[in-house]
Amino acid sequence: MIAVLDSLDLGYDDVGTGTAPTPPLLFVHAFPLNRTVWAPQLSALVERSRCVAADLRGFGESSVSPPYSIEQYADDLAHLLDVLRIDRVVFVGSSIGGYIAFAFWRRHRRRVRAFVLADTRAGADSEETLGRRRQLIHVARSESATAVANLQIPALVGKTTREKQPDTYDAVHRMIAQANVNGIVGALEAMMVRPDSTATLATIDVPTLIVVGEEDVPTPVKEARTMHERIPGSRLEIISHAGHLPNLERPAAFNHVLTEFLGALTYS
Repeated sequence: MIAVLDSLDLGYDDVGTGTAPTPPLLFVHAFPLNRTVWAPQLSALVERSRCVAADLRGFGESSVSPPYSIEQYADDLAHLLDVLRIDRVVFVGSSIGGYIAFAFWRRHRRRVRAFVLADTRAGADSEETLGRRRQLIHVARSESATAVANLQIPALVGKTTREKQPDTYDAVHRMIAQANVNGIVGALEAMMVRPDSTATLATIDVPTLIVVGEEDVPTPVKEARTMHERIPGSRLEIISHAGHLPNLERPAAFNHVLTEFLGALTYS
């Protein structure tokens, strides 16, 4: 489906109805993927919850149009919720989706019922990470999205998945290779200048689940532990034999911890 948000077309899926008091879930994908990465979660939760998965601007079926910033992505999602007449959500953000979650909290706090932060970090980019992002921008502009996929895939998919799940590896590679170069570059530039959200962690006062793949390289377990220590009352789950995308690499394990978390929420 496509939502028209002023001059922006935003691709999204909206499945399930849920039963009160189950809150809707908003799924925000990792870089440089699209909303289809959440298919295992939507299919598992469709009978119990309303699930919305959105393409960030520049990805999937969404418009490839600036401005690109973490704050703009957050505002786009808030606008989508307005269009769908959804007040509060469980915000499920993976990787860049986690960066957007922190911005969403600062800008649209009342709309968050709970957080699921998957394979992300609160801190700003290190000099080493900034260098890698600059390299990706150069590769995207001078070569292609396929070249970006070739560079990114080893970091996104865990060692166990690479060895034992070639179909998953290939699916992620295809997803990146099909991404729009301008969307890739826009997201990279947005991540490079995003603010450090470490101070934001202590302000989060809604139920929060932190999930991380045991084999995650870009945002390793230590980053998840740091967030867990600084977000009061948060819950940490480590998914074994998974890398940066445990929701796709080990969907049954990811869905188990997600449904447990949802079931434990005390609805108001």
